[in-house]
Amino acid sequence: MKSAVRIECELRSTLPATLSAIEEFFVEFHQCHHALMNRVNGFAAELMVREALTNAVVHGCHADAGKTVRCCLRLKSGRLLIVVADDGEGFDWRGARNDPAVFSECSGRGVGILRKYANHVRYNDRGNKVSIVKRLY
Repeated sequence: MKSAVRIECELRSTLPATLSAIEEFFVEFHQCHHALMNRVNGFAAELMVREALTNAVVHGCHADAGKTVRCCLRLKSGRLLIVVADDGEGFDWRGARNDPAVFSECSGRGVGILRKYANHVRYNDRGNKVSIVKRLY
């Protein structure tokens, strides 16, 4: 009888709200996730994390290096949990959740991307923290 392999990994980081800090974060992210997920899940995971972090930096903190973005990734029991929070004022996620993503536009696709690739997306009331769950198959 085969037993299920239980792989666990956690990555926590507090970043200055800059795009270069996101790239530095992904060096560590790739080391953590490379051996743990297949290519499809790895692509989806990186896309969702990049989208959440970029939104936090650009829209939440207006790329102000004096503000911070916090990120926690936890891979456990066949699911990936992504939590991203920023120092910004938040946004009206209730109004944005039903807007269709217009993929020809330069922005406005983040909520749609998360909806497409995640199994579950939840924002805090203020709209400056998102929790994303992706089940790994």
